[in-house]
Amino acid sequence: MIRANTRGRLSPADLQLVILLLSRGSAHRRVYLERRLAGEGPDPLLDAPDLLERLLTVRTMLVPSEALFFYVLIRHALCRAGVDDRDLADYLAALLLDFGRRDRAWRVDWNDDQRHRYLVDILTDLEASEGARRFKVMVHLGNYALWLAGLFPDYIAARQLRKAGPGVGYYDALGRRGFGLASDHALAGEYGLDTVLRTAAERFPSLRGALNGISDRVFFPNFSSPDRILRDLGAG
Repeated sequence: MIRANTRGRLSPADLQLVILLLSRGSAHRRVYLERRLAGEGPDPLLDAPDLLERLLTVRTMLVPSEALFFYVLIRHALCRAGVDDRDLADYLAALLLDFGRRDRAWRVDWNDDQRHRYLVDILTDLEASEGARRFKVMVHLGNYALWLAGLFPDYIAARQLRKAGPGVGYYDALGRRGFGLASDHALAGEYGLDTVLRTAAERFPSLRGALNGISDRVFFPNFSSPDRILRDLGAG
């Protein structure tokens, strides 16, 4: 089960790297940042406007952990999209970390025997599921819709152009449905995810747009398509 816990995975080495990057070689600034970390915790440093750029262009022997990189990447993208929610950034960073490993994106959970490559298959599973598994399938419906529409928008656009698949509105609708149903389930509160899932349902198009920007800039920076040009014009 994916949790909103990415910041909890950050190590002391991660935070020292953040201080190193933000101090820009200034001993006085380093002392200031260390005091701020001790007094306010890591959140203000992780929100520093120039941290993401410095992580993307880091040229030191120290390498950011996956947790640090993805949290800052997601957090800053969400803030640019007007979604100022650290817990949601925690959750989406954990989602990207989890779904990026092997075939996890196609499974409701790591140990699940079934693999779903299409949202319609997840809907079929949802109708047949009960109890805790039904909750997990609801969450997976939202997760997978956001993963596909957020990180692979050009794939969706190409399939739609060939009349081989639905447009992004289909993913938005099913993603909101999955997160919305899951947020109302009793297990959402037990996992501490009710608020995160509810916000994900309410702001799904904004989350997708934020992930589109990450996909275009970080994951597939050299790919060009008419759909990407339209996204760039919209962002401008």
